[in-house]
This record gives sequence, C-alpha cells and structure tokens, in this order.
Amino acid sequence: MANEEKTYLSKEKLEDLKKELEYLKTEKRKEVAESLEYARSLGDLSENAEYQEAGRLQTEVEDRISVIEALLRSAIIVSDYKGGVINIGSTVTVEKEGDQMKKTYRIVGSEESNMAQGKISNRSPLGAALIGKKKGDRAFVKTPNGEVPYVIVSVE
Repeated sequence: MANEEKTYLSKEKLEDLKKELEYLKTEKRKEVAESLEYARSLGDLSENAEYQEAGRLQTEVEDRISVIEALLRSAIIVSDYKGGVINIGSTVTVEKEGDQMKKTYRIVGSEESNMAQGKISNRSPLGAALIGKKKGDRAFVKTPNGEVPYVIVSVE
C-alpha cells in the first residue's frame, strides 16, 4: 500500500495499538490455532460449526492484525497542541450560534474519535471546520439541514 493515508495518533493510542498487536500475534493466534485443531478433531469439517466459527475468528484476528500494522506504518504522533491555531491535539470550546451551551472537544485522528469522551476526528464535519481557526473565529459545519455556524470560545 504505497499511498496509505496518514493516521494521526496520540502517544497513548500508539502504545495501545502496539499492545493489542502483540496480544493478537502471540496469545490470540495461539488460542485460535488451538480452537481450529480441536474443531478438526471433531470430524466432518463441512458440517462442523465449531470449525467454521474458529475459521471465522481466525479471519477476524488476521484482519485486525493487518489493520493495526497499516495504522502503525502510517502513524503520525501528535501531542497536546498548544497554540492559538486549532490543529490535531487541540482542545477547543465552541458555542453554536444562537445557543448559549458551550461544548469542549479534543481534536484527534479518526482512529481515536469518541464522542462520549469529547474526542472528535479531524475528518468529522465539525473537526474539519475547526482546523486552522482561532479563538473568536466562526466555523461553518455542513449538515444535511444546511450550514451551522459555531463560534470558537477558546483553544488550548
């Protein structure tokens, strides 16, 4: 994959992915191989649900290993971004125009986005609209119902 897109990861997420990869390559692969071996011992593979399930699990594990390896190859490590201009790693407080409710988000790479934790992807409509803006700027987010204006209250 010569033209893999860059993946923005925090140091913490990078370490989590490395640990998951190590677990999958060692313990999980061994576990799946043992399941396959046991299922083979049960006989007729064409009607063997255990064998089919173990095969499906093996495919999932190998697919996940491939995905993590690709992410690690294309990773760009970001740290908390300090500065006036919003970038990946910034923590931003915004207010939808006409709505007094402020919301704070951390801009992260798409692999780490998690709305419940207030982490939005730099590729999400809001994240993309905020990149490059400063405190006091307006950002317009395209939605199915038209553009929604946000005011940037603070950038950390």
